[in-house]
Amino acid sequence: MTNIYNNRPLPGLKLTKARIRSKILLKLLTQREEDRKQKSKAISNKLFRLKEFKRAKTVMFYIAFGAEVDTTEMIKVAIKLGKKVTVPVCDKNNRLMGPCLLEEGAHLKKGPYGVKEPVNKICFRLSQLDLVLVPGVAFDKKGNRLGRGKGFYDRMLSKLAYKTPVIGVAFDFQVLPCVPVCSHDVSVKKVLFA
Repeated sequence: MTNIYNNRPLPGLKLTKARIRSKILLKLLTQREEDRKQKSKAISNKLFRLKEFKRAKTVMFYIAFGAEVDTTEMIKVAIKLGKKVTVPVCDKNNRLMGPCLLEEGAHLKKGPYGVKEPVNKICFRLSQLDLVLVPGVAFDKKGNRLGRGKGFYDRMLSKLAYKTPVIGVAFDFQVLPCVPVCSHDVSVKKVLFA
């Protein structure tokens, strides 16, 4: 096991999902806003160079929540490039999540868990997505993802076509040597971080 701040071994301490979430969420909230913006910009630049992004006609982003990597500029650039941009929205029962169109200047409201979503919901099928960007609390080098614990992304990603690229987006301190996983956890194909 390793210390999530400096990747050094911690004697006798098992890193559970709850412990990792607690430490990383605190680190996210205490990160300087200037660092968050600078790293988010560096991640944006990496995204724009990816062949998966260049080829994609419809991209699912997320609207940043709780000091996550900011996707605002990524979304603006994607729209200017003529890509259809979608963001995740929870269904009426708050059990499943699916992609809904995010148009330039769209009015947003807080969704069931405080995450912003479009007021006017034009929903897409998962099969229409060419690329999916996902946040996470932590990732590891194998693409394993630790989310916030509600399972929304895992349920949605498990229904995606295997060929659809799923890319995690994170700050460098969110990428760990190893993240504990369960059988229902869905990994990403790569992680962009700075």
